[in-house]
Amino acid sequence: MARELVSDAFWERIKHLIPPKKPQPEGGRPWLEDRAVQAGIIFVLRSGIPWKMLPKEMGCGSGMTCCRRLRDWYEAGVWEDLYKAILCEMQADQKINWALAIAARAKARAMAGGLEKGPNSTDRGKPGSKHHVLADANGVPLAMVLTEANVHDFKGLIPLVDEVPSVHGLVGHPRNRPDAIQAVTAYDSKDHREELRKRGIRPLIPNRGREHGSGLGKTRWVIERTLSWLHHFRRLQIRWERKPDIHKAFMPLAGALICLNYASWQLR
Repeated sequence: MARELVSDAFWERIKHLIPPKKPQPEGGRPWLEDRAVQAGIIFVLRSGIPWKMLPKEMGCGSGMTCCRRLRDWYEAGVWEDLYKAILCEMQADQKINWALAIAARAKARAMAGGLEKGPNSTDRGKPGSKHHVLADANGVPLAMVLTEANVHDFKGLIPLVDEVPSVHGLVGHPRNRPDAIQAVTAYDSKDHREELRKRGIRPLIPNRGREHGSGLGKTRWVIERTLSWLHHFRRLQIRWERKPDIHKAFMPLAGALICLNYASWQLR
C-alpha cells in the first residue's frame, strides 16, 4: 500500500529531505519506516478521513504517528523544500509560464475551533478559512496562503505574491516574479497596484464599478481549475484541524502533488 500511494519517483524526491530519526537510547516502540508514514499522510490528505480512522491494515502505523511526523516535517521545512524542488524541475523543463499569473481564493469550512478561522459570510457566519492561490498561465500553483474566512480578499494578494519561492532551473537568475498578475475585482486596490509595480509586475485587476467587458474572464477558468485540483484533496475541502500548522503542512504537499500530476499529464 505504501508503494501504491508513494511512488518510487515521489519517494526519490522526498527521502533526502526528511531529517534522520532521533536516537532512542532508552528503547521504545520500533521506528516505523518514513515511506509507510508518508503513505498514511497522503491517504488522509486525499480521503479526508480523521486521523484516528486510518486503517491499520495499510501498514502506515497509527493516525497520531502520521500526524506527528506531518507536523515535525513541516517544522523542518520538508514540505516547502519538496514543493520548491518540484517547481525547479518544472522550470528546468520549461513548464512554468511566467508571462502571466492568476490569483484567486477558495473558502474551506472549518469544523472545529482554533486559530486562523473566521466567520464565513457566504455560509451563514459559520467558521471557515480561505486558501489564496497564485497559479501561472497554465494553472501550475506557484504559491498558497491561508487566512481567516472573514479577511478581505485584497489583504491576501501581496503576501501571496511574496510567498512565491525563488525558482531556478534555467540559465540566468532564479525567478519568483511573473510578468503580470490577473485577479478579480475583489483584489482591487490602488496600493496593491503600486506594490505590484514596485516588484516589476503589471497588475491586471478590473476597477470596482466598471462595466463588464475587460476580457480578463477568458483566462479565469485556469485558476478555477487549479482551485478544483486543490480541493480535490478532501482534507483541504473541510478543515478539521484546530491548529493551523497541520493544515498549512497539507497545503505545500498538495501543491507538490498537483505539480507532479500536471507534469506527468503534459507528457502524455
